[in-house]
Amino acid sequence: MKEVILAESAGFCFGVNRAVELAYKLLNDNIRVSTLGPIIHNQQVIDDMLSKGAQIIDTPEQADKDSTVIIRTHGIPDSLLEKIENSGINFVDATCPFVKKIHKIVSENSAENVPVLIAGDENHPEVMGIRSYAKGNTYFFKNNNELNILLKNHSELCKKDIIIVAQTTFSAKEWKICKKNINLLCTNAKIFDTICSATHERQSEAVTLSLECDAMLIVGGRHSSNTQKLKSTCEVNCPTYLVETADELKCIDLSDFRKIGITAGASTPASIIKEVHNYVRNC
Repeated sequence: MKEVILAESAGFCFGVNRAVELAYKLLNDNIRVSTLGPIIHNQQVIDDMLSKGAQIIDTPEQADKDSTVIIRTHGIPDSLLEKIENSGINFVDATCPFVKKIHKIVSENSAENVPVLIAGDENHPEVMGIRSYAKGNTYFFKNNNELNILLKNHSELCKKDIIIVAQTTFSAKEWKICKKNINLLCTNAKIFDTICSATHERQSEAVTLSLECDAMLIVGGRHSSNTQKLKSTCEVNCPTYLVETADELKCIDLSDFRKIGITAGASTPASIIKEVHNYVRNC
């Protein structure tokens, strides 16, 4: 009999849960919903909303006149938000409060001569939104190695007043290394700890589980940043598999593993986690 351990922190975080509940409430009230980009990074949830009449749009102009536009959890650039506010469009801002906090930090602390360094993926919607609030230059790094290259290529940053923030789903382990490096190399750096507390808790629990289990299953969307971080966190300690649904487990041989840990990204609904958990317990 296999021992299966489900992480307590698996599944929807506060920000995602808030956005999803908001969208479903509007849909259940027969209000037409247009989400500005996918509201979260989970295809199953997106497909369900689409089946209930929601539509995904790339620009506010694409929204039907009688629909309510929902701004995704990742947030949007400042200029786009201002455009929506001034357009008369019905909209609801479902940006995660933790992301909103970063917007405020960058807006209040950056200046034309105070660059912003962002730990994260510069092409991620959340980071693109954060960048828009900077009043001066912005720089990006995905890990400590990229940080070293950045500071080598822009040595002036080591002596300038700079502020540093992290994408909410950035690796807590990597962030700790980067902060230590920044404190050693930069004399006037102002570091803000902006990794979401739920992300930190989820990653910490995943590390603990991966050290005591024979294998780990990460449940969530392949395009989700926090899901990918969970996978990379666990796979250094044991065989780790990322699945979006229980059906994908049919292609994975778990027979040699006696103790299996399961965790899930912040955009993974409880129903999918339960299906995966039940499948592993009964296989």
